[in-house]
Amino acid sequence: MKTSFTKPETPKSGAIVVGALEGRRLTPSATAIDKATGGAISRALSTSRFKGGSEEPLSILSPAGLKAGRIVLVGLGKAEKLDASAAQAVGARIASHLAGSGEQEASVMVDQIAGAPIGAAAIAANIACGAQLRAYRFDRHRTKEKPEEKPSLKKLTVMVADVGEAKRLYAPLDKLVDGVVFARDLVSEPGNIIYPETFVAEAQRLKQLGIGVEVLGVKEMKKLGMGALLGVGQGSVQDSRLLVLRWEGAPRAKDKRPIALVGKGVTFDTGGISIKPAAGMEEMKWDMAGAAAVAGTMIALAGRKAKVNVIGVSALVENMPSGSAQRPGDIVTSMSGQTIEVMNTDAEGRLVLADALWYAQDRFKPRLIVDLATLTGAIVTALGNVHAGLFANDDSLADQLLAAGRKTGELLWRMPLADEYDRLIKSDAADVKNLGDRTAGSITAAQFLQRFVKDTPWAHLDIAGMAWSSKDKPLAAKGATGFGIRLLDRFIADNYEG
Repeated sequence: MKTSFTKPETPKSGAIVVGALEGRRLTPSATAIDKATGGAISRALSTSRFKGGSEEPLSILSPAGLKAGRIVLVGLGKAEKLDASAAQAVGARIASHLAGSGEQEASVMVDQIAGAPIGAAAIAANIACGAQLRAYRFDRHRTKEKPEEKPSLKKLTVMVADVGEAKRLYAPLDKLVDGVVFARDLVSEPGNIIYPETFVAEAQRLKQLGIGVEVLGVKEMKKLGMGALLGVGQGSVQDSRLLVLRWEGAPRAKDKRPIALVGKGVTFDTGGISIKPAAGMEEMKWDMAGAAAVAGTMIALAGRKAKVNVIGVSALVENMPSGSAQRPGDIVTSMSGQTIEVMNTDAEGRLVLADALWYAQDRFKPRLIVDLATLTGAIVTALGNVHAGLFANDDSLADQLLAAGRKTGELLWRMPLADEYDRLIKSDAADVKNLGDRTAGSITAAQFLQRFVKDTPWAHLDIAGMAWSSKDKPLAAKGATGFGIRLLDRFIADNYEG
């Protein structure tokens, strides 16, 4: 879908989108269109349940007095709550509503809203961003789809008085969308298309943005002693990889230490010898969503030339059962030197992250680390599909991430870490085991990871309930969500740039 910004005028074709605040209070543009159509909007409101909130937009077909095909009235909610996140949700509702309408183009008329925390240009920019996020559709493998089954909307024009300011504010949001789309594409592809080698091949394209790309193969990882990571991938014919992405946007900063982002990249997870049930196993193509989010965040940062140094480290493996696969009971030695008893080969994400976390600290000496992983089903049991789990060894870092989550709508909920939980993963045969008992599963997984973090401020985001959605969400259709990219971009922009 193509997006553009222009000065306000009455559109002569396509759909006209205007707004109403909670309580059915029409915006100035909506009032003008209502007058031009002899009260078409007012009449439609009088016979509808539309209140001006987050409900489905109200369509008025072929209104008299206009050349456009239809009027679409979209709810803006309460003026005082119309911030960037709310404006993105408005844009998403517009895109979703018009996708199957038959309209090929639409014009959104944006006004200055008294009492809103952001101006009209910012509202316009964020409406465009939300519309682009919601319009995403992974359809590259649909070869027999009929034209009428595809989304009709091809062009969205956002009309606002200060076009220049709207374009300026939209530019970094456009790059953010690029990062989310890149991640969603990776997560959506099946395991026979995206595996460690092809994930790396896709990441090579990031060089065009000025991102450094480095790849470690099995030989290099063996030399570094990454027995935990390599043990997970040894049952697959696809060799494991460690992907390192570098964005140096602040080379002259007083503190040149980078922020480190670490992603779990299990490109397909059968569970290994501790094999998963067949039902639903096809969804395990998205067990690399943490690594995809790292790559997508790097795209967003580089695209807007963020003044910050960031390292992205992703552990890429395929977890398969075979004659060469890791067995329950095996003991592996991690890069840190700690030995790990493998109680269950389906608790593999923490194994690959153990070496990736240690490598990021040992080589780059970062100022902080945030890892992202579709790590445990237990976090879904605890938090559902509303919040991702946040674990941290630093209160300030946790607060920064929680704040970024609230601003972007990518919500986090802080979970506990404590020595009592750590005792649940004490091994009789090694330094630690990769699974506790049936209780506190997401917590013991985080406790395991903490053993591979030195004194660096660290946060672990368990995104298992957020990376993929079985139903449409406000800013994403059913499927891959790209969760974590908007969150991390805001977290970095608010706290570490400049």
